[in-house]
Amino acid sequence: MAKILRVRTGNFSLIPQTLPNGRLQMGYVEVVSTDIVRDSLIGLAPLIAGTMFVAYAGIYKLQVNTLWNVLRDGQLELFWMGLGFLPKVPDFLLWFYLTFAISSTMMPSESDRHAWLPLGLWTAALLALAIFSGAGTWMLENLAPLLDNFLFSVALLFGFSNAVHIVLLFPFFIFHRLLVYIMQVDVR
Repeated sequence: MAKILRVRTGNFSLIPQTLPNGRLQMGYVEVVSTDIVRDSLIGLAPLIAGTMFVAYAGIYKLQVNTLWNVLRDGQLELFWMGLGFLPKVPDFLLWFYLTFAISSTMMPSESDRHAWLPLGLWTAALLALAIFSGAGTWMLENLAPLLDNFLFSVALLFGFSNAVHIVLLFPFFIFHRLLVYIMQVDVR
């Protein structure tokens, strides 16, 4: 994203490193600080790319949009039957794992979010100015439906990502406890 926005980059790493506060940094890219719009877009890059991948894997490889439509129509028996067939999708384990791994690491870091507050305040100020100048009705008629569809899609994608994590929560908990028992060491 930094290269697309013509922002100079420095060092980068794809190797995970443990930070002094105990957190795990999965990788980084050093970029020169610019204006708040470009800094915000660069900070959003992991979230945008991760969301696009989760959407691709969910819709085109795992076909969860079909499951969602069946559930939305209230056909619970058909939904549960489709859920049972989900593991039979070609390369299911690969796409399930990739969805889990990418959705776990797509959240922007604290340093990626530093420009979001000023940009959010400017956006809120411009929105308030537009509403007070009389464009509120026009925005409700023309922008609200588009925004509604977009936010619904994003909520559905994050819901799918959450469902993947919930499915894997118990098996990983049991696996963790088993490793602690065998190795007599617990990592927190």
